[in-house]
Amino acid sequence: MAGDGIGPEVMRPALDILATVEAKIGGFSLETVVLEAGAGLYRDKGEALPAASVERAGRADATLLAAMGLPEVRYPDGREITPQIDLREIFGLYAGVRPAKALAGVPPVLADPRAAEIDFVLIRESTEGLFVGRHKAERIGDTIARDMMEITRATSEKLFHFSFRLARDRKARGYRGRVTCVDKANVLGSTAFFREIFDEVSETYPDIERDYGYVDAVAMAFVKRPWDYDVLVTENMFGDILSDLAAGLIGGLGFAPSADIGDGQAVFQPCHGTAPDIAGQGKANPTAMILSAAMMLDWLGVQKDVPACRTAAKAIETAVASAFASGALRSIESGGADGTTAIADAILARL
Repeated sequence: MAGDGIGPEVMRPALDILATVEAKIGGFSLETVVLEAGAGLYRDKGEALPAASVERAGRADATLLAAMGLPEVRYPDGREITPQIDLREIFGLYAGVRPAKALAGVPPVLADPRAAEIDFVLIRESTEGLFVGRHKAERIGDTIARDMMEITRATSEKLFHFSFRLARDRKARGYRGRVTCVDKANVLGSTAFFREIFDEVSETYPDIERDYGYVDAVAMAFVKRPWDYDVLVTENMFGDILSDLAAGLIGGLGFAPSADIGDGQAVFQPCHGTAPDIAGQGKANPTAMILSAAMMLDWLGVQKDVPACRTAAKAIETAVASAFASGALRSIESGGADGTTAIADAILARL
């Protein structure tokens, strides 16, 4: 699903890179099906996420999504078109995986030399929390408006097991092995319940450290000492905000991949939006899209027990790191002059 704005521009090099690793590494074969969805489709045909696209995505092994939404295209109630959120709810993609890893050669945002050590994963619950309010908003005349925060035990338990398993996998690869629960348990009863379930699940992972942070304190810590974190898990809206802050720490949204993962299906997409102000100009940084494709391959390798997919994912990550390492390649968002084609070509050359 290429979607809107810069979506098709960053999807093209990602598909080229997937084809390259498939040919060079072998051991797996990808069949790509293009599906329509997005704000442009809603504007032109009155439907943002056709039932046929949902049905076909449901039969796919994974969905690769670029970006969706246009500020000027909205539903009658004023909300923007967000089929990507609909997909999370339709397929129960509760675990929003948002890695933040500094790349050598990308200009650091923080002056502290330890900023080069930033390498954590934020897990954002992606189906409930405050986002439930988009279906249950209440307005009383022009004086009061209410949204609702919903935390369920069933989803939270799955989310925490996912987070602790990820921390255990990272620990086996040399990381600290710690999960931080990010909440506002000192004020909101819903997130106090969230923390209570976190504590219960953590007891089944005695080999993994646990700690806690109020969301406002974690936001400050992201700026002062982000290298201290390993895996963090939080509510939907808190995660939405913190994941953009995390992206800012590593150079911007153009470097931030993501995945929304459920029990059997997953959608992989960059954290950035459609950037309509630069669409069609070749300025978009495709790195986040390319790294999202690598995350897809890694997940497929595990799900389908195809080691070659995981090898290909690692090859893409290594090529991205190598392309930026010297500092000569500089995206436009980082103050350089290298756009979509130049960055994609540099990564392809490393492959």
